[in-house]
Amino acid sequence: MNRGQICLLLLCGLACNSDNRGNLRVSEEVSITSLQDSTATAFRIDPPDTGELERRLINSGLVNIRERIPEVYVELKYSTEDNFFGKDVYGELTRCYMQPEVAEMLEVAYRELKSGNPELTFLIYDAVRPQSVQQILWDELDKPDSLKPLYVADPKVGSLHNYGVAVDLTLAVAASGEPLDMGTGYDFFGYAAYPDREEEMLAAGRISEEQVANRKILREVMLAAGFTGIGSEWWHFNAYSRKVAAQKFEIVK
Repeated sequence: MNRGQICLLLLCGLACNSDNRGNLRVSEEVSITSLQDSTATAFRIDPPDTGELERRLINSGLVNIRERIPEVYVELKYSTEDNFFGKDVYGELTRCYMQPEVAEMLEVAYRELKSGNPELTFLIYDAVRPQSVQQILWDELDKPDSLKPLYVADPKVGSLHNYGVAVDLTLAVAASGEPLDMGTGYDFFGYAAYPDREEEMLAAGRISEEQVANRKILREVMLAAGFTGIGSEWWHFNAYSRKVAAQKFEIVK
């Protein structure tokens, strides 16, 4: 089958995907595969509202997590003003991207979650963060340079988010998307958000047993899928160490 035949089939398929009034229904992604010299060639149509940043992520080989797990919710906090900067730094980007291997790991975590808590799902706040955006966060942070690494990774060094192998997320009610109470909001900088300080914060009445129990559900399913957490953010999980990430992937610019 030659390229002209492939394109004709694609156009016919799109024409058939219309409503009774003849209006085309466009999904987030349309792709077909052909055999050409025993090699599979994929033809991709990006979402109609794909912006420059999102095209860069797609061209870097990253995947939209809702194409893998449609049941998860996504609210990119850096595409809103609901973050510790109070600024939208992602602009038109609203879909969540990560390395394909990391998406597969998150699928494992999702199945683990549903097996024990079918009423819950994930609500994802951030995943890949291009180095260019990391630079914006660094420049915009109103702190001395000596203190900035406590809040944001130095873009010269890079963050695991910059490789697309870190994910920030919480648990939510599957039917509504309402996040569970974890004791603090996302990007809360203080001991109440530290997994390493939970016993201390419980004793001080800063967080409750229920909030810690919710965090433990999240940690258990993520760890079961091969992710690791960090001591200062209950929402942050890494698929790989910095060393392994640098060996396997390039920083997303």
